[in-house]
Amino acid sequence: MSRDDKIDDSAAPLIEHLTELRTRLIRSVLAFVVAMVIVFIWAPQILSFIQQPLLGVLAARGQSTTLFAMSPQEEFFTLVRVSVIVGFFVSFPVIAHQLWRFVAPGLYRSEQNAILPFLVATPFLFTAGAAFAHFVVTPLAMNFFIGFADVVPQITSIVTGEEAPPVTEQTTELQTAFLGSISASTDLALKFIFAFGLCFQLPVLLTLLGKAGLVSAEGLGNMRKYAVVGILTLAAIVTPPDVITQIILFTVVYGLYEISIILVRMVERGREQRLREEGLYDEDLESELREEAKGPGAGE
Repeated sequence: MSRDDKIDDSAAPLIEHLTELRTRLIRSVLAFVVAMVIVFIWAPQILSFIQQPLLGVLAARGQSTTLFAMSPQEEFFTLVRVSVIVGFFVSFPVIAHQLWRFVAPGLYRSEQNAILPFLVATPFLFTAGAAFAHFVVTPLAMNFFIGFADVVPQITSIVTGEEAPPVTEQTTELQTAFLGSISASTDLALKFIFAFGLCFQLPVLLTLLGKAGLVSAEGLGNMRKYAVVGILTLAAIVTPPDVITQIILFTVVYGLYEISIILVRMVERGREQRLREEGLYDEDLESELREEAKGPGAGE
């Protein structure tokens, strides 16, 4: 072990670790509360931004862009929910910093250098996934779902306060009208954002597993056909039964899977080069580890 790869000489009794943990937790909670309160001030504007895909679909279909609160408290609690979620996202850098300051002294320098880039990359990848969901997936999904509703002019006019057109004929067929609930539509949009934000963490997860030696680039390559089935299943679950949306999700997530393989291969090459320089590289041992990490599809 090199001199620079030692654990920080900051060993402390258990009570001091607990005290530090309490301090870190208090700072994290305070950062979250402050961020949530600040976000609540701008919550109506943020809620309007979240609803833009739905409002755009309604406007394109020539329908009213008015969303409704089905109970007196619905809009208030929707704003609170938006404030909590966005407040956590805004305060995440502070929370992550406090977590890092608590954990880092117990890690080797090499482990710190390995984990820190992924901790920094996580919010950026989540933001990329959330943006993809908001600007691409959500409009397609909203258009698909709303397409099942019929616009009944009499109902729409009564709710919006517009003058109702004359009734020309009566029918016994079932007719439905989309009366957008502010709470339900916000929950659906946030589900898409979280689903894609988490999917975009795939490179981080697999690369960390590669650094830990739990997966290999060759093993991930041999698992491609299982990955395709898993991604297609995921696409069918988190997207509406719309082929275009499912193909978009599959293409993006599978692309992230291929990027993960490249990153894991780079990690393996870097580890091999470092071991060779230190004279610790064992060809037989590395071959055995690669065979174990190949996965069930290796021999097919």
